[in-house]
Amino acid sequence: MNCLVTGGAGFIGSHLVDVLVAEGNNVVVIDSLISGKKSNLVDVWDKIEFVQVDITRDDISDFFVGCDVVFHLAALADIVPSIVDPVGYVTTNVLGTLRVLEAVRKNKVPRVVYAASSSCYGLADEVPTKETSPIQPTYPYALSKWMGEELVMHWGELYKIDVLSLRLFNVYGPRARTSGNYGAVLGVFFAQHLAELPLTVVGDGTQTRDFIYVQDVVEAFVAASKCKANGVSINIGASNPVSVNEVARMIGGQIVNIPRRPGEPDTTHADISLAKRYLDWTPTTTFKEGMKLTIDQIQLWKDAPIWSAETIAIATEDWFKFLGTDKELDKSVD
Repeated sequence: MNCLVTGGAGFIGSHLVDVLVAEGNNVVVIDSLISGKKSNLVDVWDKIEFVQVDITRDDISDFFVGCDVVFHLAALADIVPSIVDPVGYVTTNVLGTLRVLEAVRKNKVPRVVYAASSSCYGLADEVPTKETSPIQPTYPYALSKWMGEELVMHWGELYKIDVLSLRLFNVYGPRARTSGNYGAVLGVFFAQHLAELPLTVVGDGTQTRDFIYVQDVVEAFVAASKCKANGVSINIGASNPVSVNEVARMIGGQIVNIPRRPGEPDTTHADISLAKRYLDWTPTTTFKEGMKLTIDQIQLWKDAPIWSAETIAIATEDWFKFLGTDKELDKSVD
């Protein structure tokens, strides 16, 4: 099978490329390297075609010639800075998706698998959350990923392209991004742990997240490329929320509690019934197993930014400014 992976040098994308190559597929990777790293592909470098391009402005159409499936993972992924730079997020996650879809259409690629985000549910009214739950994005990142998903579904229906959208919950594992932005809790904790600093727990730490190990996510993408389902959005999570306090305990060390953030849910919890039905997929990695595999490679975070309570307060200043209203404050915690 001829596969193209956008964002294939990134966290999830590089793990997907590893598996696609191991299965004997021909793989083209396109990545701007804004957040992706060539080092993520070192084990498969001589077995893939890598092209450094920006999907928002470069001519990408020729790379889609002869593709059987496109996995579209290229995106700006950090949540907090999307409030400061909404134009950048919409440009990459919406316009970039549009340009990928046009390359797909022009080259008659039969199938697209899109990396969507569970953040589209916002402060979910239904827990566990089903795909039929209301879409209520809270910040520009969530909105831009949902708009990209809407484009995928529209192009699929109008131009008769088989499409699937995987709404990813809290993905973790080795190679998780270590950009200069304040981002996912595990990466923040790992860098703090390596620096022998306290872990910054938002709120009281009882909030829970549906952490899903990256290898399980990759298996869902591969299954999505082979199944018969079409035009469906599917939750991908472990369906087993874990508290931030439990995460901190597993990493070890002191903690410091910082103010909880408005506009964030008490829990994320995926209903994965559709994934079982359409993809014949269930996660197989327990959180304990996944954390061990990740902590075994904790040195990958040795050069990651180290966040303190003070620098986090600065990074989230606009978050509190624009989301710190009276709406849903009693429900809001990291």
